[in-house]
Amino acid sequence: MKKSVSLILIVAMIMSVLCGCAAENAPATEPEVMETAAPTEAMVIETVPATEAVEEALPKLMVMSGPTGVGAAKLMADNETAESPVVASAEVVADNEAVKNALINGDADIAAIATNMAATLCNKTDGGLKVLAINTLGVLYILEKGDTVQSMADLEGKTVYATGQGANPEYILNYLLNESGVAPADVDIQWMTAQEVIAKMTTEEAAVCMLPVPAATTVMMKAPDVRQAISLSEVWDSLGNGALAQGCIVARTEYVEQNPNAVADFLKAYEESINYMNDETSLEDAAALVAQYEITANAQIAARAIPQCNLTFITGQQMKDILVRFYDVLIQANPAAVGGAMPADAFYYGVA
Repeated sequence: MKKSVSLILIVAMIMSVLCGCAAENAPATEPEVMETAAPTEAMVIETVPATEAVEEALPKLMVMSGPTGVGAAKLMADNETAESPVVASAEVVADNEAVKNALINGDADIAAIATNMAATLCNKTDGGLKVLAINTLGVLYILEKGDTVQSMADLEGKTVYATGQGANPEYILNYLLNESGVAPADVDIQWMTAQEVIAKMTTEEAAVCMLPVPAATTVMMKAPDVRQAISLSEVWDSLGNGALAQGCIVARTEYVEQNPNAVADFLKAYEESINYMNDETSLEDAAALVAQYEITANAQIAARAIPQCNLTFITGQQMKDILVRFYDVLIQANPAAVGGAMPADAFYYGVA
């Protein structure tokens, strides 16, 4: 028995020696923790390069004279004296083509334009434009020097002087005529400039016209015997098509993507400007600003027109819902009104 125990102890000692030798002869390995050890200074420079904040460019703003431009008057005035301006420049123009070209070639980054023009340009530029906000609801009126027009049906067989051919006014008028049972071909619509329509209404003994404010306001101030016969907004609303969205703020898609904070700052300032222009207590000062920037001919016209301009600030999903319904009506009447197709979802800024 003693011999067996001794033999076992001898074997155990031999195995212990052999294991120790194997451990000494095994190649050295670094502990696993070394893989996540703190890097040296050189490693930090190599793997975490320093980054610099990108300075965003302020937008170049362009607005149309007339109702879609009214809402920007306070923003433009404040921008001239602000320590931190929200636009690099602001320009008021009277020509639709000037705004179109400026947006296409980059001379303008943000603009106030008609809603149908926004959709048309989006389609024309393959998504190169986004709509930021609706800024103007219905502003169209049928005016008459006389008392024969009480409804859209009464326009049948009459001559109507109008402005806005190829834009929202034409498409809205034709749609409402059709919905009232009157073929547009049965109305003698004579398309003119606003100044030509104003001249007709102030010189002829009996006449009918379609104008937006503030041009409609100008006619009624110059010719007190001209009356407001029909509000096209009221007729539109009676058909259950949602709000009549006539004007909006748009921006070049490239500018929005490269300058998100500048766009957000602009929209905040623009909403404040709209609120100021809508405030009855600031109407006199607001009218003076509208005249100063030649958005209307003078402050007297502006003071009477601003309350009828239907200025608003609608963004996000609500904006999209209103415009989709509006565009759907225009497409059914004439697809060319929005450039041939409904704008893609990416057209609507701030909507997921």
